[in-house]
Amino acid sequence: MRYDIKNQPFTVLTLKMEAGETIKCQSGAMAWMTPGIHMETKTGGLGGMFRKAIVGESLALNEYTADRGGELTLAKHSPGDILAFDISAMPIIAQKTSFLAATPGVNMEVYLQKKGMVGFFGGEGFLMQKYTGNGVAWLEIDGSVQVRELAAGEQLIVDSGYVAAMEATCSMDIQQVKGFTNILLGGEGLFNTIVTGPGRVWLQTMPINALAMNLYAYMPHPSSN
Repeated sequence: MRYDIKNQPFTVLTLKMEAGETIKCQSGAMAWMTPGIHMETKTGGLGGMFRKAIVGESLALNEYTADRGGELTLAKHSPGDILAFDISAMPIIAQKTSFLAATPGVNMEVYLQKKGMVGFFGGEGFLMQKYTGNGVAWLEIDGSVQVRELAAGEQLIVDSGYVAAMEATCSMDIQQVKGFTNILLGGEGLFNTIVTGPGRVWLQTMPINALAMNLYAYMPHPSSN
């Protein structure tokens, strides 16, 4: 299966499918397609629905199968990028709700941070997604992406929400911002995320929650009585 990613920052993924090929994708991701590709919606049973609910995904996945050669285009619904990850080479841990599409051999599971405090304060989430198996996963990135390669034991301090994905060899922890004035006036929150290598880390420049808060400041609000 060939693919093309273009039109950043309003990014689309076009999959060029041969007869018999199948792709699974997030519900509502399809933008347009050629005739000869049919869709089937699957929930994955109660266990699958529960997993999706706790990580904030749609409860259903759509499977598109090509009866003959054709093209299927999937669209990202907020400004950002779409990245392709070869899961066969390295399992990937990514922010929840980042899943866009994957080939059938890719498995998705809930990834629990070892330290619960990471989830409640770290911003990336106590619940993340781990991608294993064989094939390609396409994940959504908010804003543009920067990639950092960390050596064994090397650390990177990241503001909450800016870690999009990391190789499974990396680990994540949190660190409290020091100083009352820094916490109160610094605008960076109470905690930073600490990613420790070895492995690659994909950083996103515009987390969707930060974008939403910035836009909210410019929206008209009803006056209070």
